[in-house]
Amino acid sequence: MERIERHACFGGWQEVYQHTSKTLNCEMKFAIYLPPMAEEQKYPVLYWLSGLTCNEQNFITKSGAQQFAAQHGIILVVPDTSPRGESVADDSAYDLGQGAGFYLNATQTPWNTHYNMYDYIVDELPTLIEAHFPVTHQRAISGHSMGGHGALMIGLRNSERYRSMSAFSPIVAPSQVPWGKKAFNAYLGEDTALWKQYDTIALLNEVKNPLPMRVDVGLDDPFYQEQLKPELFANVCDEKQFTYSLGLHQGYDHSYYFVASFIGEHVAFHAKHLKA
Repeated sequence: MERIERHACFGGWQEVYQHTSKTLNCEMKFAIYLPPMAEEQKYPVLYWLSGLTCNEQNFITKSGAQQFAAQHGIILVVPDTSPRGESVADDSAYDLGQGAGFYLNATQTPWNTHYNMYDYIVDELPTLIEAHFPVTHQRAISGHSMGGHGALMIGLRNSERYRSMSAFSPIVAPSQVPWGKKAFNAYLGEDTALWKQYDTIALLNEVKNPLPMRVDVGLDDPFYQEQLKPELFANVCDEKQFTYSLGLHQGYDHSYYFVASFIGEHVAFHAKHLKA
């Protein structure tokens, strides 16, 4: 593992590392924000999963989350969104291939050689973080768009590993919308039963006691109707009488302007559960 960036930030350090991933069979980068006093004590971790076309840089340069992580004493870990490299399968479209890993384990060729983002996020990356950084075993998970899908899906499947989960503009029903159908067909094949284990709505219908959940969506998001469908999330949560928060925000779109506007509330939400 090699540190390739380090910047002083809100009294702490914003760093970026590169390492060889056995899970993904390629070199990967992740960003980590270490709040003040990280040399002297351990902190809980908030994992952030970014959206289509993003890498480890978008969140750390656009969200302003570091100031809130410093305030609450939380380490932020931000992985890339897919495997990378010349030998890694790709597609000319923005919504498939590199930059579009969808946080699942691919079963179909040529994707299954490298595209095991689910195992990377759930197992390999936390193991690496906990071996090399001053972290506790208290974790939370959040994300945006494709990463919002990843955060909710992973949180629902691994409630013993996290304290809370949240999402901005998540793809809550990938099995039902164009982005998800395209990716799932390519990565998982035509067996829609396999799709369900990566679909938030399908998982919500199966779980009994989900983690604390917060979701925020902009009402001026151009993908609201076709790709996001937050009402499906609200409907199943209401039907099953789950406790959740769904914020619908007039005027906000799908961009990091939206994320930056509410990331402080999300960090505070996770801080409450991480330190409970």
